[in-house]
Amino acid sequence: MTESLSRRRLLGVAAGAWAVASLRPAVAQTPPPVEVAPGLFVRRGIDQDVTKANQDAIANLAFIVGSDAVAVIDPGGSRADGESLRRAIVAKTDLPVRWVVMTHGHPDHLFGAEAFLADKPVFVGHARLPEMLAARGEFYRQGLERILGAGPEAIEPPGKLIDGKAEIDLGGRLLELTAHPQAHSDADLSVIDRGAQVLLAGDLLFVERVPSLDGNLKGWIAVLDDLVKLPLEHAVPGHGPPLVAWPTSAKPLQRYLANLRDETRRAIAKGVPLEKAVDTVGRGERGKWKLFDDYQGHNVTEAYRELEWE
Repeated sequence: MTESLSRRRLLGVAAGAWAVASLRPAVAQTPPPVEVAPGLFVRRGIDQDVTKANQDAIANLAFIVGSDAVAVIDPGGSRADGESLRRAIVAKTDLPVRWVVMTHGHPDHLFGAEAFLADKPVFVGHARLPEMLAARGEFYRQGLERILGAGPEAIEPPGKLIDGKAEIDLGGRLLELTAHPQAHSDADLSVIDRGAQVLLAGDLLFVERVPSLDGNLKGWIAVLDDLVKLPLEHAVPGHGPPLVAWPTSAKPLQRYLANLRDETRRAIAKGVPLEKAVDTVGRGERGKWKLFDDYQGHNVTEAYRELEWE
């Protein structure tokens, strides 16, 4: 396989499916990126599940402009979503996109990567991201293909993997990347934009939209406990408003996760079977989160399976 073909297959979006630009679907309803701090732009995702109409533009995406280069923090949920973000970058700066950071392996945060292949950036991810994608890539591929009508062929890992901490220099603007233990997912990265002193938390932080547990409940609680100690005043969540106060914006998520843990433990101690626990655990949170009914059963199931073996 040639280098160019390998790059075109990166993250598995089939090139032929998108060959004619005029036939590519537009991303509906998404607001334009806003400059939440000098040189830091955030595109808010739609508070929906993925549909063909929204082209999986449901996650918050960001780009950061230094004096020499641009870094993308999550390239989007589809080719169309990624192209929309790239057009916004080109409208703001003529500096090259040299880095594309994927905060974790969920489709709404990474399947827009092919839109940036022509820029020849370094794609960055957690050291465990290749394992996560190997285990779940085919499931994600089939799901997006069913919904969007044209899906990826395969998922390839990023070229730069982070284990612990690392820095990216955009030219007088440093980004600090941290690879976290299993939390929201198996492979969560957070980014601190030292130029703006803002935490880009990925899906370690949900605001307004109900969180989705896909990693380890106790691990997520522990990671949040560490993140809230950071001496920062603002954060960009993976879902929710483009910029929120930090660490106060984490309090509803911490409450939700603690309630999920505690109520699931009580249900297990009382011998409540899983099929009944999903209908009762955490119901006091209903009405406090968008898409609650879509995700609560899944979250209880994940929590129950984790905690029943304590």
